[in-house]
Amino acid sequence: MFEGNKAETSTLIPVLTAFQERHGIALMVVVADAGMLSAANLNAIEDAGFSFIVGSRLVKAPYDLADHFERHGNYFTDGQILESSREMGTGKNARQRRVVYQWKFTRQKHDDRTINLMITKAEKIAAGTTPMRKARFLKVTGASKELDQAVIDRARQLAGLKGYVTNLPIEAMAGQKVIDAYHDLWQVERSFRMTKSDLRARPVFHHQRDAIEAHLTVVFAALAIGRHLQDTTGVTLKMKRPRFDAAPV
Repeated sequence: MFEGNKAETSTLIPVLTAFQERHGIALMVVVADAGMLSAANLNAIEDAGFSFIVGSRLVKAPYDLADHFERHGNYFTDGQILESSREMGTGKNARQRRVVYQWKFTRQKHDDRTINLMITKAEKIAAGTTPMRKARFLKVTGASKELDQAVIDRARQLAGLKGYVTNLPIEAMAGQKVIDAYHDLWQVERSFRMTKSDLRARPVFHHQRDAIEAHLTVVFAALAIGRHLQDTTGVTLKMKRPRFDAAPV
């Protein structure tokens, strides 16, 4: 357990190293969402001897895939995988990273629906029918409000794409395997949601370290039992029990 104000780079490596030693794992690949995507985090993971697969934000995609867009425009085939390389970090900390992209038809449809909803929101603000607030596709110049067509066009161009950054060479793991490994992350996210909601993990009533550790020990024991029951029976906890608020320990 670490204090909330402790930097990720100070907690991540000790946890990974302890896990590796406890379970006797020779080669370990760390899989994480885009929240871990910083040059400092990735360099620290690599320097500690680990491999990684991390979700990539699409802001760099037009540059990573410049050759594809120049040759083929916005055309992709369903499931198409493209690879690129990107320098991450600055100065002596800069390193070349392998970037894997995949375009999916179903993701493109989902992204387009999201874009349309955001355009509608921006249009209402520009027309004055909705109070002023931050909107991705809204351009404000002085007292003037209008749609930012350049940003909309860029979002349309990238709809359907998902990126992944890894230090694994293609000889060790092909692009599809990188994507498949990342998509297993939903199992962790599912447990995280269960921990926060069903098990009420946050120790809001505790102030002493011993009490906080005891609370989290009970929570994670319950999580292990709950996930085992779900995986064995195929029935989720929410389907079988009403929610109740337990009194603070």
